[in-house]
Amino acid sequence: MNNKLQMGLSVTLVLLLAIGLFLGGMFFNQMLGWMWYRFMPGWMMGNDGRGWGQGFGGGWMMRNSWHRGMMNGAGFRSPTNVEPLSIGEAEQAVREYLSYFGQQNLALKEIMVFDNHAYAIVVEKDSGIGAFELLIDPVDKDAYPEYGPNMMWNLKYGMHSGGGMMGGWGRGNQPPERIPAEMPIDEQEAMQIAQQYLSRTYPGVTVSEEITPFYGYYTIDVEKDGRMVGMLSVNGYDGRVFYHFWHGTFIEMSEAE
Repeated sequence: MNNKLQMGLSVTLVLLLAIGLFLGGMFFNQMLGWMWYRFMPGWMMGNDGRGWGQGFGGGWMMRNSWHRGMMNGAGFRSPTNVEPLSIGEAEQAVREYLSYFGQQNLALKEIMVFDNHAYAIVVEKDSGIGAFELLIDPVDKDAYPEYGPNMMWNLKYGMHSGGGMMGGWGRGNQPPERIPAEMPIDEQEAMQIAQQYLSRTYPGVTVSEEITPFYGYYTIDVEKDGRMVGMLSVNGYDGRVFYHFWHGTFIEMSEAE
């Protein structure tokens, strides 16, 4: 076999291997997305709808510190010894995220900074209804969709919408229309459901007055001794409760101007 033929075969094999790895990676990502969508709603909620901690271990997983880094940051990594984000850094990351998608009807409403990341609420300008929730990684300073209800229960911008911010309508396209803003469970009932859950699961923790409606659910800030300690979401159709267990220690918050 001459050198030219041998080199040609080698290049062909390398190209075939690269294509195989690329296609395999795409298939793997699709499988991960499908597994999240198919299995996470059940085993994270528990059969009684009281959240991960109640479905697995009666609250142990949410009360212990190891869970804070479990799903934190892009790629679910857990940053250590990282300086918390400033309000300005978090706002900049969110504005860059929104600018990329080019949706003129979306605006930043609120930023919360925790010791392991920042959290943001994005709302629709015309309706004032929550569009979606974001997390901001303190290492890369990039914004990305929050997991949990934001993906599973968000009927307009989440996975059920046919893609949402995780794909689908994406850049240059529009989110689906005709998604009802009204839900069978109103804000008052959602607050009552949330407080019942907290009284049963986290005695001493109470709902605050801050509640944001999204398309399919509500997110409510919770506090202890008058200080913000986290948040939870209530499904607006069936009343399931999901505690946002990935947040670390609360540092500060800011309402967008």
